[in-house]
Amino acid sequence: MKLSNRLNRVPKYIFSRLDELKTSYNAKGIKVIDLSIGDPDIETPEFIVDYLTEALKYPNYHKYPPYDGIEELKMSIANYYKRRFNVDLDYKDEVAVLIGSKEGIAHMFLALTDIDDYVIIPDPAYPVYRASAYIAGCNVYTMPLTYEDKYLPRLENIYEEVKRKAKLLVTNYPNNPTGAVSNIDFFTKLIKFGKENDILIANDAAYVEILSNAQKPLSILQVAGAKDIAIEFGSLSKLFSMTGWRIGYVVGNKEAISKIVSVKSNFDSGQFIPIQRAAAFALDFSDVYVDFINDIYRERRKIVVDTLRSKNLTVFDSEGTFYVWFKIPDNYKSEEFCTMLLEKAHVLITPGNAFGDRGEGFVRISLTCNSLDLREAMDNIKAIDF
Repeated sequence: MKLSNRLNRVPKYIFSRLDELKTSYNAKGIKVIDLSIGDPDIETPEFIVDYLTEALKYPNYHKYPPYDGIEELKMSIANYYKRRFNVDLDYKDEVAVLIGSKEGIAHMFLALTDIDDYVIIPDPAYPVYRASAYIAGCNVYTMPLTYEDKYLPRLENIYEEVKRKAKLLVTNYPNNPTGAVSNIDFFTKLIKFGKENDILIANDAAYVEILSNAQKPLSILQVAGAKDIAIEFGSLSKLFSMTGWRIGYVVGNKEAISKIVSVKSNFDSGQFIPIQRAAAFALDFSDVYVDFINDIYRERRKIVVDTLRSKNLTVFDSEGTFYVWFKIPDNYKSEEFCTMLLEKAHVLITPGNAFGDRGEGFVRISLTCNSLDLREAMDNIKAIDF
């Protein structure tokens, strides 16, 4: 068969490889504590599940939904942005519903770029950005994110030629894998950069509500004039432990959203209507749930950070997400360190280089594991020498 070359530059998704590794240990009867993937162990809140079952009683629940989402959910997203960020959105054309933000990000590259266009993505970063860009036929320019700069990029270091050629710049705050957060000054600078260079800015805000006590949720659309040049992706996966429900959204610039919806209408038929109704209900009551979920992750973070620092490891002071990002000993590469932990402590974590070249020398721990297993994992790590 003559098959496409499109995937030649795209490695196998890191988390599917880690899952295979865990399965191989489990097959030997060895318990592996998985701290690698950001898939919450906490169940979806009961009030959302109950609403889903009620939504199954609505007439015509089984039919195709509108491609850009049902009106009820689009209005709830707009109301959420007004309530949490004081951002006004026209739910009719500045909001679209996605089958998870991951799907929307992949569609974004197809909708907003042409083959051989330049796109600017961070490094380290969520691997889907690079993979989606390659599948769309783009050239990728990476913005280095460094520990010293608190994982905010230096926009002034982007080459003039790249700025001329690029159509899209992707950011992700709160940041995966590092847990870094942005501030309004940086977002203001980013919007100015986009306008000056005619580059669309896309912020992946999947973790926007998962924050430390010192932080308040921040949207890039809070910057004056941001909707002229920016879009923002959101998800119910992290806040409401709804990863498997596959429900997210994109908001902001209506022209960009219209293009994304055009791709969606040719690639999928929208998310199941009862799930959309339950998502609307969840967003309407999100303020009540935020503190509850963040208290759990703060407790877990302390367990991990205290252990790592007791081993004299340098831990980044993450203010967002449910990840812990730390520097490994100089005598290890990232994958070597992860392999060693798996063999000696039976703990699975993610090597930093899975997120890009700048991730080498670091690793990521996910806090999406119950506190009992998390303490066992930390005890196992504390007991080994490295």
